[in-house]
Amino acid sequence: MILHYLPAANRFHSQIDWLDSWHSFSFGQHYDPARQGFRALRVINEDRITGGAGFGRHGHRDMEILTYVLDGALAHKDSSGGAGTIRPGDAQRMSAGTGIEHSEYNASADEAVHFLQIWLQPARAGLTPGYEQAALAAVPEGASRLDLVAGPDGGPHAVTLHQDARICRAVLAEGRPLTVDLATGRHAWVQVARGQATVLGRALATGDGLAVSGAERLDLAGAGELLVFDLA
Repeated sequence: MILHYLPAANRFHSQIDWLDSWHSFSFGQHYDPARQGFRALRVINEDRITGGAGFGRHGHRDMEILTYVLDGALAHKDSSGGAGTIRPGDAQRMSAGTGIEHSEYNASADEAVHFLQIWLQPARAGLTPGYEQAALAAVPEGASRLDLVAGPDGGPHAVTLHQDARICRAVLAEGRPLTVDLATGRHAWVQVARGQATVLGRALATGDGLAVSGAERLDLAGAGELLVFDLA
């Protein structure tokens, strides 16, 4: 079994007056040939945008872009006709495909929005651009729960990905561990959105990432919120 640990402090960092962003992989002016992503996963950015600010209209191509809000609300609008406000408990997927333009603004004038933006390479280029948003299943107080956020077939509380990848949200309550099974030949990336966790015996904190290859299962324990990527 192969593990690769990325501490939160070792991520790339970008900061301007309205945006504070931490990049798990190479992004923008930050480049490391050894950190171009993991399998189909290309980008995990942890962003904080101040009130009333945001990304103006800009374009993307041939990428599956998932937005996962932790605190606050993010207003989205794109050239495919997709529009919505993404809040904690929501998942949003935008397929850039042959080309799409979109904007993302803090929906609040005075409170910050904190979110993860995730990019995955699609299974094939040239897809029709599209947008989808779903409300994730509620998590009872004090419970641990594993829920699909995005996958090839979507779901009642999940968005569709045009890639052989599944993203799950793992909410961990102290003393209530979870197990994620992995099929033979699959790989996993675990991103700690907040809190602390132990994954396969390794302690992780907020912002940490862990790449896993050659494991049949992931044993998760602790108190926090994780995203678990099951990748070909």
